[in-house]
Amino acid sequence: MIGALSHIRNWIFDLDNTLYPPGAELFALIDGRMGAYIAELLSVDLVEARRVQKGYFRAHGTTLAGLMADHGVDPHHFLDFVHDIPLDRLSHDPHVVDTIAALPGRRIVFTNGDAPYALRVLDRLGLGGVFETVYDIHQLDYRPKPQAKGYARMCAALAIDPAESVFVEDMARNLVPAKALGMTTVWINNGSELGNEGVQAGMIDYEVADLGEWLKHITESE
Repeated sequence: MIGALSHIRNWIFDLDNTLYPPGAELFALIDGRMGAYIAELLSVDLVEARRVQKGYFRAHGTTLAGLMADHGVDPHHFLDFVHDIPLDRLSHDPHVVDTIAALPGRRIVFTNGDAPYALRVLDRLGLGGVFETVYDIHQLDYRPKPQAKGYARMCAALAIDPAESVFVEDMARNLVPAKALGMTTVWINNGSELGNEGVQAGMIDYEVADLGEWLKHITESE
């Protein structure tokens, strides 16, 4: 393990567009389902539904948070609907699987999605059983990243010392609260939607384009 990370005991990863590349365009399918849900809920066309969706995403961190705040949407119903997608766009990346499995210490997924969906994705990626747990939007009490309370809540629930933790994310703004807690932060700058929004000086310790290559570098370094 590379010397600068030899103290790390907790390896915390975002899920979508982090453990798989945005080129899989899985979120495009979820986006479509969100649009359909909002169009039905608000009796609007898909153009207006997308405007509403993206507005909530920017303002609240997730579309769901905005829908809950303004329309009292049942989160379970919403998430079951939007995550009802095929996962055939995803494939195993043996390099990512092997290097994550080789990381010393605990491995955790921290996602604004829900655990049933995350577990399906992990299985499809060949990462089923590699992670200790998935800390999801329900456990966050629907306070999504980047709301700081959720990060502290996760650390308390899982007995995580931030100073011994790495957080890996494709969305730069979601790294800010992690860094404020004392985590080492890794930004996967891979071109995902709004990935570079909210970049702040001093909040990112490592900026990398390819997760697998970075993991190979740190696990093979003396």
